[in-house]
Amino acid sequence: MKTFKGFPAKMSFTPVPDTFINNLLPQIEDIGELKVTLYIMEALYNKKGYPRFVSFAELAANASLMANFKKAADPQDELKKALQLAMKRKTIIGLATESGEIYFLNTAADRQAAEKIRDGEIKIAGIKTATAEPVNMQEPVNIFAIYEENIGMLTPMIAEELKDAMKLYPENWIADAIKEAVKQNIRKLSYITAVLERWAKEGRSDGTYKRDSKKDDPEKYTRGEFGRYVRH
Repeated sequence: MKTFKGFPAKMSFTPVPDTFINNLLPQIEDIGELKVTLYIMEALYNKKGYPRFVSFAELAANASLMANFKKAADPQDELKKALQLAMKRKTIIGLATESGEIYFLNTAADRQAAEKIRDGEIKIAGIKTATAEPVNMQEPVNIFAIYEENIGMLTPMIAEELKDAMKLYPENWIADAIKEAVKQNIRKLSYITAVLERWAKEGRSDGTYKRDSKKDDPEKYTRGEFGRYVRH
């Protein structure tokens, strides 16, 4: 391994959102996804004007970025896979154009810009939108951020349990279960899990339960077979 000689006295910096470091970073397991996300952040930060985006061609021409995929049989294909993972996570959003896909950071301002480009409200030289890959404009659900904002500090163990829950239940269910915990003032992950298990077993419709739907009774999750998840 080649050792690093240290950072120079004078150097430039690229801002990285705290939300990315504290909430998204623990979720990212693919090193290619992580690297391409960071490169896009740097590229967008150094862009001038409005709107700011980076194209696939720009990323593919970045020697520093592509060095991360040089061992692959097809480096550009690996780049595409990394971008797909970042888009699936909704860290970035992509807009298909006739000259190739362009990418934005998934912020409110950039979602609006991407939508205006797609709809023809913003005209950019050399960019003509296609219809193959529409941009997902929905606000992403960040379970980790919602948990920290409403329940408490996100420890590595809690993060793993939330990841497991995200494999079993829709993210909007988990967000709603956290809201239920806040509403009942039982701010425990075990309570949230019990709510999810009850919904999975008994079903839910329009945010209510099939049983006891007319009455908010916090003890419905602490008694019976689900009680063991809440009381300890």
